[in-house]
Order: sequence, then C-alpha cells, then structure tokens
Amino acid sequence: MPEPKLTARDEDDKALVITAGDVDIAHYVYRPDAPDAEAPKPYLHPIRSLSGAPLSVYRPHDHRWHKGLQMTWAHLSGQNFWGGPTFSVERNYHWQDNLGHINHTAFTDVSADGQRVTVAEGLRWVSAQGEHWITEERRQLFHSVDAERGLWALDFTTELRNVRGTTLHFGSPTTHGRPMAGYAGFFWRGPRSFTGGTIIAAGGQGGEEMMGRQAPWLAMVGRHDEIDGGGTVLAVAGHSSASVPIKWFVRREAFAVISPSPSFDEEIALADGDTLELAHRYVFIDHMCDRAELDELGAEFAL
Repeated sequence: MPEPKLTARDEDDKALVITAGDVDIAHYVYRPDAPDAEAPKPYLHPIRSLSGAPLSVYRPHDHRWHKGLQMTWAHLSGQNFWGGPTFSVERNYHWQDNLGHINHTAFTDVSADGQRVTVAEGLRWVSAQGEHWITEERRQLFHSVDAERGLWALDFTTELRNVRGTTLHFGSPTTHGRPMAGYAGFFWRGPRSFTGGTIIAAGGQGGEEMMGRQAPWLAMVGRHDEIDGGGTVLAVAGHSSASVPIKWFVRREAFAVISPSPSFDEEIALADGDTLELAHRYVFIDHMCDRAELDELGAEFAL
C-alpha cells in the first residue's frame, strides 16, 4: 500500500493545514486570534496522529497561553513572549506590561511533493512597547509519513537575529530564581489525557528526574480519552548555536509538557546583529511505544 501523500492548503489566510492522505495531521496557525495577555504568536494545533488521534491541546484552563506546539520565550531582556504573568523572586508570578508579539510577515516557501511539506517564513518579535527586537527566519519540514509504523515527523529550524541595537538576554523562570522551571523555546503541551504519562529518555533514562537534564531525545507516552489506545510524542533535542547546553523541561503532572530548553538554567547573551540558531525534531507516533522501540526510533531520527 502506498504511503499517504503529504499536502498543504491555506485556510482563510490564517492557517496552513497539513494533510497526510485524508487526515489533517497539523494546523499551523500563523495569524492567531489571541488577546495581548497570551502574547500572540504562531502555533501548531491541532496536531494529530495518522489515525486522527489528538496529540496537542489548545488554551487549557490553567494556562490559556499554552497552544499546542509553539516557539516562545518567557524571559527575554525583561519582555515576556510566552504569555501570562512573569516570574520574579520578589513578587512570584505577577502581571506586567511586558507581553510581546511574534508576528508572521511572509512565507518564503510553501511547497509539497507528496513525501514532504516545506514551510518557510519570516517573523518579527515585537516588544510590548512596539519595538522590533528580533527578525526570525523559520523553517518547518513535515516528513517521514510511515503508515505501517503509524508515525510522521516535524523538523523545526529557526534563526533569531538580534536587531534591537543592544545585547539580548534569553533566560527562563529558573534563571530568574525559580528552581526547575526552565521552560523556553519550542514548547509542546499534550492532551489532558496524557497527564500522568510515561517519560522515557535516551541512555536508559526516564521519569520526572529528566527535568533539567541533558539527553539526545525524550518521549512522552500517554493514553487517549474517547478513543481506545494511546500515542507517543518523541522529541529530539537537536542543536543550538549558543554555548549553553539544551536541557529538558518536561512534566507529566499536573499536565504533560515537553520543551528542549535552550536556556534552562543559564542565560544566552545574543549581541546586537548576531543570530541564535536552533534545530529540533518531533515524531508523532500512533501507539504507545516501549523503551526498546524508542531506542530504535531515537537513533533513526537523531539530529
């Protein structure tokens, strides 16, 4: 049986819909309709397996600014491109007038050849005061559809060029005093049903102790509501051009999240005119994987 063909279509000049055969596996919403409090930015949701099972969540009640899979940053030289309140040691989480936007400017490539869909675009990171701080060149590649194994993959690469006129400091709540809260960068929020799921990582590692650790890959295995069975999201840490190592931000309670954080517990200082380059990969799998299968997939999809 031939593999389902990958295609892309635009919906209302707001979202690209990526389809494998007759299943919409991802919506890339590049012009979001979100309030300033949620730091509007492009995101991927819904994300689905090849059978159509849900593998992301949108605006959960506990964090309305969590939207599927998105590129974002909570602490960037005093600005919050994440959404919601900002953490400080003195005031804990509190609302500030510091919520920026990440704005799509134009696509430079949207193409499909049946086996892959390429989406390349330019974006601008704009501060709460309307200042253009970062010019981003982003590329997303949807590929490796495998009906027999029930999986498909997404490659995410980005170049963040500092145009502010002074050094930018990329941090996290942990760099600002909150232990084990180093979320930053490319962030996935799983379905509610994945709460309490199993965390499996490279090298025999796993569990909640992966928070703040390094590993080439990490996966969350969970069960579905409404439909039988479960699924697996495998994240490959990839690369950062900064000297700061990528460390995992991962939780299974009180909800399922994964982020290969480029600034978990150490800030990145990006000089004016310099570029931060990141590359990550996510694999969405239509069943619950065990360690043996994930060890093989981790090697196969390594970056």
